[in-house]
Amino acid sequence: MSGPTQSGDERTLLLAFLDEQRAIVRRKCSGLGAEQLDTPLPPSDMTLGGLLKHLAYVESWWTTGVLLGRDQGEPWDSVDWSADGDWDWHSAREDSPEQLWELYEREVARADEVIAGAALDDPSARANARTGERPSLRWILLHLIEEYARHAGHADLIRESIDGQTDA
Repeated sequence: MSGPTQSGDERTLLLAFLDEQRAIVRRKCSGLGAEQLDTPLPPSDMTLGGLLKHLAYVESWWTTGVLLGRDQGEPWDSVDWSADGDWDWHSAREDSPEQLWELYEREVARADEVIAGAALDDPSARANARTGERPSLRWILLHLIEEYARHAGHADLIRESIDGQTDA
């Protein structure tokens, strides 16, 4: 594995790093059945299925919800987030592997469309509730890379506990 490109403009590099982190998560979650996708690594209750659904939500929230300031659509809009702030993680066990992958890939494709239509300095439509700041697309991309990198590490450990796979 060679990793993302090492040359290009800022946008090219940011998107390459995001795509690389997405590819790592895809590799770590691929080829698993429902039981394996719902297998935690104690003491955490985190699962690879939950991770996929969470990352689908993260893609949708930061691009559609924050950058565009729009409703995200289903399944996100009908969730009672105040009743379960981790619904994305907890509800994944109710979804088949096919449903999880379809949701994840749909949200990545939608996010990519939103990203393609915005400039790095474009401010988001939705302001941060605590600070009032409007994150730029640049900040959102950096945050997505950070989020993926953290969860790729979780995925490494969970996948190794399931079947011993350790390749990146």
